[in-house]
Amino acid sequence: MATRLLKAFAVLLVSGAGLCPVAAHAYALDAQFDCRARPHAFIGQLINTQYVDPNPMHVEANSVNAFRPAHGRDITAFGFRVYAVIGYEQGDGLFKKGAGQALAGPLYGAVLSAPSDAVESRVRKAGSNATVRMVIPLLLTAVVCSPS
Repeated sequence: MATRLLKAFAVLLVSGAGLCPVAAHAYALDAQFDCRARPHAFIGQLINTQYVDPNPMHVEANSVNAFRPAHGRDITAFGFRVYAVIGYEQGDGLFKKGAGQALAGPLYGAVLSAPSDAVESRVRKAGSNATVRMVIPLLLTAVVCSPS
């Protein structure tokens, strides 16, 4: 009886494994954090491949646009789930203008679901010079590149 129960459990476990999302199948943004890309190329590629929704979910007063990952699409950066990708470049029609003074220079990045100290550690270990900023303590952290 115990062996049949164990076999039944094993079959359920193996058959259900394909139903669970696996981080290995997520689109990883790590390479883009060499901070050499332009915001249009970073966000545009994610829109073209349908990894993010084409319309920003939020536009800050300083014109930084936040784009939500598309439904059913998993994006990671440095092993953490991406909550949103952000970007802005003055004069680029891909980005909507905010109500306040727009940023002078371009930027792009991602907001990650992870505490800032863990993100900072992985970003530096990867050799990136991106800026790491806490958004919500212990929950969300922004990784930002300001290409010149």
